[in-house]
Order: sequence, then C-alpha cells, then structure tokens
Amino acid sequence: MTDSSIDDLNLPTEPPTPRWQKILGITVAAVTIAAAAFAIGRFSAFDSTPAAQVPLDSSAEAGFARDMQTHHQQAVQMAMIIYPKTEDADLRAIAYDIATAQSAQLGQMQQWLIDWNLPAYGSAPAMQWMASSGDHSGHGDPSLTAEERNTQMGMATDAQLDELAAASGTQADCKFLALMIRHHEGAIDMVDAIEDVGTNANVLDLAGKMAATQTSEISAMQTLQTRFGCAE
Repeated sequence: MTDSSIDDLNLPTEPPTPRWQKILGITVAAVTIAAAAFAIGRFSAFDSTPAAQVPLDSSAEAGFARDMQTHHQQAVQMAMIIYPKTEDADLRAIAYDIATAQSAQLGQMQQWLIDWNLPAYGSAPAMQWMASSGDHSGHGDPSLTAEERNTQMGMATDAQLDELAAASGTQADCKFLALMIRHHEGAIDMVDAIEDVGTNANVLDLAGKMAATQTSEISAMQTLQTRFGCAE
C-alpha cells in the first residue's frame, strides 16, 4: 500500500483517549465546578437577620441547616458518582445540576451557622427539630436509631453507595435514580417541616427554592426511570 493510499484512509494521527482518562477528566471538571459553586454560595449568603432574631443553637433553623448540609453532602456525592459514568445526556445534566446547586446551598447554610455564631454540628439527634412540626413530628422521635433517622431522611446506606459506585451502564443509572428520588423526597419532608415551624426569612426562602427544584427533578428522574425500564 502506498503512502498516498494510507493517507486516503483518514486514520487518526493519535491513539484514542482511554475511557478511564475521559472519566477522570470529567470528574475533575465536575469537582472543580462544584467547589466553585460552594464558594459562591458561601460568599453570597448575606444574612440580614437582626441580632435580636438570630436563631439559637436549639432552633429549628439551626437544626435544618445542619441536617440539610449532611443531606446535601450525600446528594453531591451520589451525583459525582454517576456523572462521569452515565452515557445518558439527560441524566448527566441532572447530576450536574444537583452537584452544583446543592454545593452552592451547602455554602450558604455553612455561612449561616458562622453568621449565627453556632457550631457546624449540634448535640441533638438529627431531625429532632422537626418534633413540633405537625405532620412530620414522628421524624424527631428521640427513640429512633441513627439508622432509622437516616432512612426517614431518605439517606442512602454505605452499602448502597458502594453498589452505586460498582455498578455500570443502565444498572448504575437505575440505582442512582432510585436512590436520588428517595433522597429528594426526604429533603422535601424537611422543607415542609421548616416551613411549618421556621421564622427566619432567609431560611424559608432557600427552603422554598429547594422544594421547587427537587420536586421538578423528581419528575424528570421518574421520566428517566420509565425510559430506562428501571424495575424500581
């Protein structure tokens, strides 16, 4: 075969990038964007609450900020697991939105606690602040184990996170969707509770945005479950 006939084949001049390198590149980019979103959230969390109305350590607002930070951290973790491995553009977009939006909200809630001169973590069990929130009072039951409280919050277990990380293809997509839908539902329960008992305008404003976004994402993820033929 002559040199000219080889040129006519339009063969690549460089070997294709290995899949692991592509995944690494996508992951690094996503981590960088999420970190930037967190920083933006921190510096945009201006709290105009008068000093006399700053939430106390035992307040529903402090409990909400602490519990929702824990909740958001896991959502970002799951989004970062599925983002580089899914082959579906719609699911990747949802994962990207979750990672960036919730990273920014994490920054906001962390800054609130700093502005309120409160520790990042309280001594009360998770969701105890919900005990007086009407329909969600059962979530604050002090007799529940930590595992039972996590289940009520829609949190994934360590074993489920390991399964998600190990899965691939449609199986990974379906696992993520099932876990994240339940996760979002737990967050909406917390939003409903803080809207019932909270009084801080900044907290209530962010809670309302969380509910609207996550309700929309649940609908989008359920549509994907149908398209993928997920069993769950």
